[in-house]
Amino acid sequence: MNQETKKSIYWVFGFVMVIWIIELVNLFTGHRLSSWGILPRTVKGLSGIPLSPFLHASLRHVMVNTIPLATLGGFVILQGRRLFFEITIIIILVSGSLLWLFGRSSYHVGASGLIFGYFGYLVVRAWYDRSLRSFLIAFFTIFLFGGMMWGLLPTLSPVSWEGHLFGLLAGILAAYIEKYTKSA
Repeated sequence: MNQETKKSIYWVFGFVMVIWIIELVNLFTGHRLSSWGILPRTVKGLSGIPLSPFLHASLRHVMVNTIPLATLGGFVILQGRRLFFEITIIIILVSGSLLWLFGRSSYHVGASGLIFGYFGYLVVRAWYDRSLRSFLIAFFTIFLFGGMMWGLLPTLSPVSWEGHLFGLLAGILAAYIEKYTKSA
């Protein structure tokens, strides 16, 4: 593994560690920080658009998100650190905005929208890129995490299926934007 790849992996793990540190602070404050999540169609909820992926409802919530976030984020950062940050920002802002506009009236927190966004980006990127590397990454993405697509269904009331859906759509949009800005 070359030095550049190692640095990129450290960035992803650093990103995950920031989320864990915030969750520990949130835990010790009785999860008061979660009120900084997205509360749809409220002025206060606007601040949750960039903040909600860093906030979680419980230790279990952050634990469930850790492996997919690190793995899929790792797959994305293999394309380059700058692209990783661009894709991450697009997913967070687009999915958060859609959630703020159309989500049900409840606080929405967690990195799962970002995870679904990475999933959508990686799968659709293979379609646009058509390289062996992209197809292999898409294959492993679907093989390892395809079952999470059940999270798009409105089955469990405390689960923000809307956040999952809008994250997936934001990831697909990010792949489209990357394709057409790269070719321009």
